[in-house]
Amino acid sequence: MKQTPPDTLEISAILADSGLSSLTGQILGRMGSLIVRIADNPETIRIAQKLRYDVFYTELGAQKSQNTVLEERDSDHYDAICDHLVVYDTSIAGDEAAQLVGTYRLMRSDMITEGRSFYSAGEYEINKLTARKPHLQFLELGRSCVKPEYRSKRTVELLWQGIWSYCRQHKIEVMFGCASFHGTVPEAHAVPLSFLQHNCRADAEWDVRALEQHYRSMDIVPQEAINPKVALFSMPPLIKGYLRLGAMIGDGAVVDHQFGTTDVLIILPVERISSRYINYYGAEADRFV
Repeated sequence: MKQTPPDTLEISAILADSGLSSLTGQILGRMGSLIVRIADNPETIRIAQKLRYDVFYTELGAQKSQNTVLEERDSDHYDAICDHLVVYDTSIAGDEAAQLVGTYRLMRSDMITEGRSFYSAGEYEINKLTARKPHLQFLELGRSCVKPEYRSKRTVELLWQGIWSYCRQHKIEVMFGCASFHGTVPEAHAVPLSFLQHNCRADAEWDVRALEQHYRSMDIVPQEAINPKVALFSMPPLIKGYLRLGAMIGDGAVVDHQFGTTDVLIILPVERISSRYINYYGAEADRFV
């Protein structure tokens, strides 16, 4: 799943020629000293990759390739064709590298060229879903990463405001992506995984199954033995946030040994997002700016 990273010239050429987001460089939201925008140059992407390295490899212990060790960046060939949402704290003295505190990687259906697929297709049968609904614009959310001291409701809200602005601009109809539990033993997360299996599974129209060679059952604990409060308390905040928006969960978990995680697939058709959140992040969201 990991590829040799593109160099700066390749990223620069793609940014210039591929028709990426027309929101590139614009401030999409502001809360106090925090702002969110789309990266508009190769150096910003490199700084975001360095933040991902610090979190995924240094903090969380992902397995490093030789290139990763040498460059101290988390990167793959998808970075060159994706948009990168970045959050800055403008109150920090110093350059862009000091101020960048969060990032999200965004990949639309219309960014995929012949012979390519979404990143999540390495774990789940995403191509079957997109083939069933070729008329819809999909957006894959990935590489969510925030500095530890900024992992707060405030930062998450700002990231979602940026994502929602992006969705409106590009007429996104379905969001999806892998979200993770820490560790490679699904049974260590038996209660929350089983809660997702029994209560949050996608219906047949939207269901996506893990690739057979990666499939791990989430049906570990009987439904009657699950305390919902305990299950939700032990669930990663990102997954709880998706569920609040109306997300569904795909069929089966996947163990990612490189990143040391147990992944589940999030599927969120925009039509399922409640009007409460549409109003909060959408039409009435001028307060973020």
